[in-house]
Amino acid sequence: MSTIRISSNGVSTATLLAALVTAVVSSAIAQDKTPSHKEEDLIAVLQSDSPKSEKAITCKLLAIHGSSQAVPELAKLLSDPQLASWARIALEAIPGDEADQALRTAAQSLDGKLLIGVIHSIGVRQDANAVPWLSRTLAKSDPAIAAAAAAALGRIGNDAATETLRKALATAPPPVRSVVAEACIVCAEKRQQTGDPAAAIAIYDEVRKADVPQQRLIEATRGAILARGNEGIPLLLESLRSPDKRLFRLALGVIREFPGNRIDQALPATLADAPADRAAMIVYAMADRPDTVDRSALLKAAEQGPKPVRLAAIESLGRVGNASCLSPLLTVAAETDSTLSAAAIEALGRIRDDAIDAQIVERLEKASPDDLPVLFAIVGERRIDATEPLFAALDHSDPKVRRAALTALGETIKFDDLGRLIDQLVRATRSEDRAAAIQALTTASVRMPDRDACAAALARAIKKTRDASSQVALLEIIAAVGGETALSVMRNAATGSDERMQDASTRLLGKWMTPDAAPVLLELAENISNNKYRVRALRGYIRIARQFVLPMRQRAEMCRKALAAAWRPAEKQLVMEVLERYPSGIMLNLAIESLRDSEIQDRALQATLVIAQKLAARGADVSRHLKRADIAKVKLEIVKAEYGAGSTRIDVTNVLRKHAGDLPIISLPSSSYNRAFGRDPVPGSVKQLTIHYRMNGREGKATFAEDAAIILPMPK
Repeated sequence: MSTIRISSNGVSTATLLAALVTAVVSSAIAQDKTPSHKEEDLIAVLQSDSPKSEKAITCKLLAIHGSSQAVPELAKLLSDPQLASWARIALEAIPGDEADQALRTAAQSLDGKLLIGVIHSIGVRQDANAVPWLSRTLAKSDPAIAAAAAAALGRIGNDAATETLRKALATAPPPVRSVVAEACIVCAEKRQQTGDPAAAIAIYDEVRKADVPQQRLIEATRGAILARGNEGIPLLLESLRSPDKRLFRLALGVIREFPGNRIDQALPATLADAPADRAAMIVYAMADRPDTVDRSALLKAAEQGPKPVRLAAIESLGRVGNASCLSPLLTVAAETDSTLSAAAIEALGRIRDDAIDAQIVERLEKASPDDLPVLFAIVGERRIDATEPLFAALDHSDPKVRRAALTALGETIKFDDLGRLIDQLVRATRSEDRAAAIQALTTASVRMPDRDACAAALARAIKKTRDASSQVALLEIIAAVGGETALSVMRNAATGSDERMQDASTRLLGKWMTPDAAPVLLELAENISNNKYRVRALRGYIRIARQFVLPMRQRAEMCRKALAAAWRPAEKQLVMEVLERYPSGIMLNLAIESLRDSEIQDRALQATLVIAQKLAARGADVSRHLKRADIAKVKLEIVKAEYGAGSTRIDVTNVLRKHAGDLPIISLPSSSYNRAFGRDPVPGSVKQLTIHYRMNGREGKATFAEDAAIILPMPK
């Protein structure tokens, strides 16, 4: 067992764990306090010459199964530096005076870390009989021991312990005084929990007046506020106004846990005098009291004042507001400041009060043109069913009203009315509304629960209109919807005679977000006559093989089919990249087969070597594959390597040596030389990598352009 490590407060790590162990096993101990045969066996282990590691585990078991019978043997271990903490785990858990007495007795003869651990255990057991001795120990010159005694007295927390600690607040040396203050706060919390707030307040106030670290003052201030109840509100407000940021943050936290509603009535007055950033934080704290929050105060803050405060209040009303907030927030939403207006609309969209929906619909009937855009925006935010008023507004003379209505329809329309929205796009008479109509129809379409039915409806609209731009727009919306029907529509458009639809459909298929587009893309790459669209389809197919999560065999089969369909070297090279990205035996075989293609022979060799090297690094035997490719392993030694431009070069020999293997290729950890070598030696310049090497005993030299694959030729 390793030497016990002592934490910053002098308590061993194992001892800190003891409290958790005690909590877990206390119920089991309470149910079975009588000595058991198992306990006798465990005690026998402690009495034997067993290894200390075994005795340590035995102590942990005695925390569960031990009784007063085990105390004498455990007490013997309290002076053992390696087993003391394990023994204390058991002694802290075993009920009865015997364990208390054993710890008190041991404390008389121990010192240093062992004594600190025992003192901690006495505190864990809250042994009131130890208070006199702990009080004397608190005056010891060793600050670590005195601090441990203070912490234990705080845990015990009876009147005698509390009195000792209160006296020590003024007399303890600075290193100990902070722990004394913390222990006093623990005692005060106990008084408050047991129904004696007056005693708690007295202790908290003594700590607040003492010369102790700021953290203790903050903790005591929190306790003093809460212990006073409503009488603590002035102290809370004083903390809010404090220039000390830590006290201000403390006050914000206390606001959120303060009981009753008196504090809600007091907080609004603090906003006027507070800096804007602080006032905004106070507003958020006010809103975090949803059961008692003063909404009228939040509304007032939302209507006027510094912008950060208004925004905080508006956002907060979105969380805690109700229907009473509708009119004031509508007023803010109508302001010219777009940030405030958008925040108010968003807040009205979030308020959970169904009464707002009915009031909004009622307002639509008599709203002025200036009010309609805001009301429509709220309809969209809240998804209010207002289909007829929205469609009626599409004939309004004000383009802002029309666009707002379209946007709201996109957020609210149901499938049964989707055709009416499609007609707005197809039959649009105002060009300025076209973009809004497209966006609205897109938003509505992707919301529809049955995407195949939605795609079918959009496809029917394509057939009905002769406007080419509308057809393309509808096709793009179908692509956003996705699904089986959408793919079928794309395929038909790509194989049709309309070049604009061919162009749009192949472009959209190339960006398809699900792998089910692969068969359609491959079919197009193999069959359509326009080479531009064939290339686009094939590249889209290769993109799916490269980017999507696929089973390895499916990915490999896609690569095989892509190579068969490709007629240009560029696409074949893209397939080689996929093979390298997903190295496996199947991919290695494909790369080796591609060596027969004279157009990409060098690129296929690179892929073969890269894949082989990656597989070999995983422990795979690739010799059989390389033999097929007529590539033998080599003995490679990097003699010298430099990277840079002109006379400015850095030595990268060690980097290349680290990544060199038994193949004539070097795979760096990054495709970027600059990242792989740690820096850019000549920023903005075209650089080269020069390698002097020895392969199978022959000297060689090769130069590579920046970021090129490193394949070393066999020296002659």
